[in-house]
Amino acid sequence: MTSIDKYLFQAMDSYPYSLEETLESLDYALSYDENNTMALCLYGRLYSEQLQKFDIAKSYFQKALSIDIQALEVYPYYIEALLFNEDYEEADTLIEFALKIKGINKIEIKLKEVLLHEMQQDLLKALELAKLLKLYVFNSEWNTVIEETEKRLKQKKKILFGEPKKKKKEKKKENSDVETKEKEAK
Repeated sequence: MTSIDKYLFQAMDSYPYSLEETLESLDYALSYDENNTMALCLYGRLYSEQLQKFDIAKSYFQKALSIDIQALEVYPYYIEALLFNEDYEEADTLIEFALKIKGINKIEIKLKEVLLHEMQQDLLKALELAKLLKLYVFNSEWNTVIEETEKRLKQKKKILFGEPKKKKKEKKKENSDVETKEKEAK
């Protein structure tokens, strides 16, 4: 194991619980290799997730991808920073590109795509995409996330569009069932 790996592991282990230790380890890692995409990505996350300085975060993510377009670890966090900064077009373009990269965690990127549509309040599209998420899952650890996402989207859909109205046939059947139960009770 190289020294840079040691400092990267320390930074990853410290983040987000000890930001001071994370920064110290990242600085040491970057002093060994200023072009290390993992260290740059973690710096981007720190600025995005902890400080909400999205422009600075984006510059770290962009630098990492300019060094290695195959830096798979960068894409989910970069997309998330773009979404929270409301850079929706840029996020959409990056999602589209990321899904073409061999080896990328497609479920993670597809979840970001759902989030993109949700944040744009295009709940019907978000729900449609959420229903397809299970096609990208190859183990059960994502099932809870998918179920919670669908549940959240359905609740938002109800808020925006109200409860779906029942069809006349269903209402007649319900009334008929109630009348039958009342007769049986007598």
